Amino acid sequence: MTPKKDKKKEEHAAGMQEWSVEDAKELYGIDRWGLHYFDVSSKGDVMVSPLKEKGANIRVLDVVDEAREQGLHFPMLIRFQDLLRNRVERINGAFNAAIAEFNYKSIYRGVYPIKVNQLREVVEEIIDAGAPFHYGLEVGSKPELYAALALHADPESLIICNGYKDQRYIKTALIGMKLGKKVVLVVEKVEEIKNIIKYARKYKVEPRLGIRIRLSSRGQGKWDKSTGDEAKFGLAAPEILEASNLLKEADMADCLKLVHFHIGSQVPDILTIKKATREAAMYYAKLKKFGHDLGYLDVGGGLGVDYDGSRSTFHSSANYSLNEYARDIVYNIMDICDLEKVDHPVIINESGRAVVSHHSVLVVEAFGHISKVPDKKTATKPKLQHRLLEESWYIYSSIIPDNPLESYHDALHLREEAQAHFGLGLIGLEIKAEVEKFFWLISAEVYKQYKGAEYIPEEIMDMEYTLSGQYLCNFSVFQSLLDHWGFGQVFPIMPLHRLDEEPTEKGTLVDITCDSDGKVSKFISHYEEGVDTLNLHPLNNKPYYLGIFLTAAYQDIMGDLHNLFGRVNEAHVFLDEDEETGYYIEETIEGTTMEKVLGLVQYSGNELARLMKRQFDKAIKEDRVRPNEGMRLLNEYQKGLKEYTYLNFKVK
Repeated sequence: MTPKKDKKKEEHAAGMQEWSVEDAKELYGIDRWGLHYFDVSSKGDVMVSPLKEKGANIRVLDVVDEAREQGLHFPMLIRFQDLLRNRVERINGAFNAAIAEFNYKSIYRGVYPIKVNQLREVVEEIIDAGAPFHYGLEVGSKPELYAALALHADPESLIICNGYKDQRYIKTALIGMKLGKKVVLVVEKVEEIKNIIKYARKYKVEPRLGIRIRLSSRGQGKWDKSTGDEAKFGLAAPEILEASNLLKEADMADCLKLVHFHIGSQVPDILTIKKATREAAMYYAKLKKFGHDLGYLDVGGGLGVDYDGSRSTFHSSANYSLNEYARDIVYNIMDICDLEKVDHPVIINESGRAVVSHHSVLVVEAFGHISKVPDKKTATKPKLQHRLLEESWYIYSSIIPDNPLESYHDALHLREEAQAHFGLGLIGLEIKAEVEKFFWLISAEVYKQYKGAEYIPEEIMDMEYTLSGQYLCNFSVFQSLLDHWGFGQVFPIMPLHRLDEEPTEKGTLVDITCDSDGKVSKFISHYEEGVDTLNLHPLNNKPYYLGIFLTAAYQDIMGDLHNLFGRVNEAHVFLDEDEETGYYIEETIEGTTMEKVLGLVQYSGNELARLMKRQFDKAIKEDRVRPNEGMRLLNEYQKGLKEYTYLNFKVK
């Protein structure tokens, strides 16, 4: 197998070119996935520009240092609230520009699906940023509806109610309508219509209804099975006619205002979106001719985020831009409506991932490194006498330049032979350990021999992963990167500093949970769907910080409590031109304490302290612990309950 050639990498491997910041930007793809929000300074530090060229350029580690002075420890989530606002403005701007370009005869009214990130501070910021555009909210459950009704204050913006609905859900939505809010109840199954009719009459309110269409068009990517005939939600053609007739019989035909569809989350291919939009627009036109006072077409979510920067149809990418997406939605709806000679509808979309993903950065500290390859300084001729050791030393000291793969095969054979001998008790641990050591030293040297080669055998290519080390990082994959663990979603990850130095190590990231799945071993690549290792710097007894980017969609809210590691510390950053730094930390939110996370699984902090006191009292009576010492140790236990669940290496 021959990998794709990379001239810069070859020149670095051959020592022909010195490392530069531009090389770092290319290696980590920051210009591809960062949308010009993120960059690298000439000093090798990651910078963020929340308003791109219109605002301050912030060094991420300056925010980290300030947050630490305010008492926050790692892991730490930094939210750049102006970047969040900028995303809201850009999605509205993209649709409004497309409407103007095609002379579309209606308007755009977007909604934010709060399931993507329900955190109050995120939702409030989106509502405020979207106010000039009458940007609304989408909900999919009763709790989300309760929150949306309370926060919603703009009579021109929409609240779209998706998901299956019971009587309480319907009643609560109707209450919102009574308050003059533009609430739309999207019907997911025919039976819901009967309850809506019943309670609308009881509350004396004319309901505003939508119907979710189960399209024949299939989605693409990780969520493709949520569409088409296997879709969980939506009405097929016969059910749509049944729903229409029910409304007509109840004299509520005019209450059907909206047609809705959803083609899946993170759709990577724009052709899928075009096809689905045209099919839904045809449903809209036919239903409008069928006697319903339709005025809205909701194209659902699916707007992809280019996590890996490849602009491809990989599941972690998207082969289109925001502007292309908006233009294709507007044009294809207009084209179908013009063909069918019906008025252009108000366009709604429910983009969440594309709105929130970029605005937060998870900062983790790498505090250790596990390497398979020993330090070369230990590679001296073995003092122990044994054939396996003599042969191992010979292979290591005379690797064949013309065919280094032969040396690797010989070392592999010796390793297997040593394991067999050890299992039979024919050799001791010392000899086995020495053979293992030389196997890894030989492997590393053989791999080095192939750098920059025209042809690289597949065995050697696989060695990149087997030789890689593990960087121990103070965070939980299950809490902060659940989508990576669950289905292999890749996120941009890179060092936040030292980028003016060449990262000479290959590694994976492992978290501090006790689960073997608590690791990150798939990373972005612009030419293939994820690679197994990340380029990193050798640890040098100084703090080494990594940034995990584009994590604000779903990860904030879906993290679990594996090992009882809770939510991480947060710092919320706002730009301010009057500040010397160009920004200020508006709020810090402390992560979950041990007492709080224990309370979530029914352990009371006071009760735990009481039980421990009982044990100390017994130990004191039995003269195993002195009274003063016992009370001091009990105080340490109680003090710890108030602390952060993650590791803190700064405690004195």
